[in-house]
Amino acid sequence: MVLSTVQPPELRSSSTLDSIFASRYVQDPLPRYKMAERSIPKEAAYQIIHDELLLDGNPRLNLASFVTTWMEPECDQLIMEGMNKNYVDMDEYPITTELQNRCVNIIAHLFNAPVDENEAAVGVGTVGSSEAIMLAGLAFKKKWQNKRKAEGKSCDKPNIVTGSNVQVCWEKFARYFEVELKEVKVVEGYYVMDPIKAVEMVDENTICVAAILGSTYNGEFEDVKLLNNLLEQKNKTTGWDTPIHVDAASGGFVAPFLYPELVWDFRLPLVKSINVSGHKYGLVYAGVGWVIWRSKEDLPEELIFHINYLGADQPTFTLNFSKGSSQIIAQYYQFLRMGFEGYKNVMQNCMESARQLRQGLEKTGCFDIVSKEKGLPLVAFAFKDKAKQALAYKLSKALRHYGWIIPAYNMPPNAEHVIILRVVVREDFGRQLVEKLLSHLKIVLNELDDDGPPVPKITFTIDLKPNVMKGENGDGGGVLHVPGASVYWKQEKPETVHKEILLVDEKTQGIC
Repeated sequence: MVLSTVQPPELRSSSTLDSIFASRYVQDPLPRYKMAERSIPKEAAYQIIHDELLLDGNPRLNLASFVTTWMEPECDQLIMEGMNKNYVDMDEYPITTELQNRCVNIIAHLFNAPVDENEAAVGVGTVGSSEAIMLAGLAFKKKWQNKRKAEGKSCDKPNIVTGSNVQVCWEKFARYFEVELKEVKVVEGYYVMDPIKAVEMVDENTICVAAILGSTYNGEFEDVKLLNNLLEQKNKTTGWDTPIHVDAASGGFVAPFLYPELVWDFRLPLVKSINVSGHKYGLVYAGVGWVIWRSKEDLPEELIFHINYLGADQPTFTLNFSKGSSQIIAQYYQFLRMGFEGYKNVMQNCMESARQLRQGLEKTGCFDIVSKEKGLPLVAFAFKDKAKQALAYKLSKALRHYGWIIPAYNMPPNAEHVIILRVVVREDFGRQLVEKLLSHLKIVLNELDDDGPPVPKITFTIDLKPNVMKGENGDGGGVLHVPGASVYWKQEKPETVHKEILLVDEKTQGIC
């Protein structure tokens, strides 16, 4: 396709731009696999990309993702102002570094880390919870290796104990950094890690047990307090000191505001590190996560690099180096702008929208609610009729026609026959959108109803009845069979065939 066939009206209105456009670019196809030979006007480049991006889904209607899709205009402006600042240039951008340190301290106190008011907490900003988990895992591995070496024991077979409901980033850590991942299988009706089974799997090579505060499958919180108590008992019996990491990617900015009585954080002595995603319920656009350690002793010093770059010592513990400052600035804006009260109001509003959606789904009579009322602001649901569970994929696809992006997927191994849909309720998914989604869902359910198929199936039956005709004389005569036909027809119920691909021993890729 040549560009002359897709010029938008805004560009056609300018004769000067038209002439530049035609002279430079009409002869050449759009650059897809290599850089174009010639430059084009900035307006043309913008419009081409702008128009292609119109075919993307609407982020506000993407209910598959936990990632924030709306921020206030004032914060958008700050993001643009900080876009050209390299986060790692601490000496050149000391205020940005200070904002990062303030964020670390705010989160540490939110998670009840044992630090004094004037004491600096131990933590770092990352590009998301995946990097945060990698850093926390490396700290556990290094500390375990150091202890084993000091005891004169082998340190070549480290492992981590998790539930099979963990996000795929845990598999990445295990594979990239050569750590065995020991998974506690879930069972139907209980879709999180069983603390009793988890502690049973712990051995002398376990570098940590990872608990999830907000499963990506159904938003449920794992019982970190029970895990801590059971693990303390085992450590006393064995002489080990197996610690806990809490993956609070989604729940870390929910639990402190909605469930302050829930003990899951640094109030538990074996919890040594916690990660959280600022770009989820931290209410910042994609690209920021955090990992906080209980104390300096829990982050081995040899993992921290001290770099004399651009004139100053820069301590850094990260898998990345250069990255933008905008999301760090945006996180601090949200903390400053909203405070505890603001975050609490947002989370309560999200839970109220989730409650409204849950009630609407229950009124249809078609679904079982798989998510828990005490957990993340999301609603996970499955068809009550197990014979119809595969319809979840068709329902998900049909809702796309209205713009809604709602994932359908099977649960982890041992419960993979359970197929659920999940709606993540974010700040920008209010009551009005909930009502609109429910109305569209009812329309789609009627279209999927087997009792009223849009195209009837008709079966024709033909009965052949022979008539015999004999020749008039015996010479050359014979018997001629002329069939007489009767046609019968009836309407039949169509057979619906669903062909779906189930994940076996795999994580739900991209569901985050």
